[in-house]
Amino acid sequence: MTDRDEKDEDFGALLKEYEKAGGFAPKRRGPQVGDAVKGRIVSIGKEAVLVDLGLKSEGIIDAAEVQDAEGKPAVRVGDEIEARVAQIDGKAGSLVLRYRMGRGPVGRDELSEAFESQVPVQGTVTGVNKGGVEVLVAGVRAFCPISQLDLRHVADAAAFVGQKLTFHITKYEPGPRGKNPNIVLNRRVIVEEEARAKAAEARARLQPGLVVRGKVTALKDYGAFVDLGGLEGMLHVSEIGFARVTRAADVLAVGQEVEVQILRIEKSDDPRRSERISLSLKSLAKDPWDEVPARFAVGARASGRVVRVESYGAFVELAPAIEGLLHVSALAPGKNVRHAREVAKVGDTVEVVVRELDVERRRISLEQADLEEEGGRAYVAARGGTVVDDGKHDTLGDLLRAKR
Repeated sequence: MTDRDEKDEDFGALLKEYEKAGGFAPKRRGPQVGDAVKGRIVSIGKEAVLVDLGLKSEGIIDAAEVQDAEGKPAVRVGDEIEARVAQIDGKAGSLVLRYRMGRGPVGRDELSEAFESQVPVQGTVTGVNKGGVEVLVAGVRAFCPISQLDLRHVADAAAFVGQKLTFHITKYEPGPRGKNPNIVLNRRVIVEEEARAKAAEARARLQPGLVVRGKVTALKDYGAFVDLGGLEGMLHVSEIGFARVTRAADVLAVGQEVEVQILRIEKSDDPRRSERISLSLKSLAKDPWDEVPARFAVGARASGRVVRVESYGAFVELAPAIEGLLHVSALAPGKNVRHAREVAKVGDTVEVVVRELDVERRRISLEQADLEEEGGRAYVAARGGTVVDDGKHDTLGDLLRAKR
């Protein structure tokens, strides 16, 4: 092998290493029209504001865009700001920025530019019509379909009227001479983008056992969806409290803020959610059963209200979230009763005695207490399931009516 061959071989090896290291990979492009950029203001002039973006050239903002209502600069040298690239000077490579685009009002001449570069704009919802809402953008009437107004389906868009919101322009058709253009807006993409950013932040900090604050976003019979700041969790009815809850709407409301504990974070099969987050209010509350042994020991007498009636007996609420069972045999001894509702109904007030207590299984067995009324109008005693009657009253309903 000649020296030249060796040099060629060495060069070929070096070339492969250079390519492997990305020597011929295209360099990362700079900010493009429509991109969001951050920078620090380095000077404020009468005509323009210069922004250091950490690039070879600085960004330029029209001075009028950073002025307040009195025409004075609303920013100072050294302030960090966010803006959008509206135009790129091909020769100098400098970037023309829009500071208020997506934050404040835009001019009519900017609407077409905002559509082309997909720069967000602000508009005020002025009314509701068939299929969507009317929005005023830079003095021009635009339309946003109801399906593109929010992340969730909007049943009644009237609540949005008067709100100033941010939109993307999805359709811009210049109108006839002297007429306004035809503009269609989309807010959902803006909300989705914000939600993704919040979700990424929330996903990094949320973990089982953590106590967080959230806002109820939707109610179902089986529970409530709670926004945890970009991610939603499910608060099942069984975890709302120690008291029995059959419908989440009975104790919670949409928009209500709640403090919850994260029970589990699991991978979701729902393509719309990457995880399932199970929440609990109950885990943060004091367990009322902690006081049951002292308050409702065997033999203790209590007054309660019938809250549920099953075929085998009536459940009596002795205290909030504490229920005991009054068996049908104690309600109508010696009677052929197919269902306890024949002799008891929800709302009845009864005097009972604790017959059995099983704290571990959270069960209390009850029997009727002695019922007396002065004057001898009625006297019934219930002991060990045996009812002694004066001959006139032989069911719980009779006893209660007699006591009244």
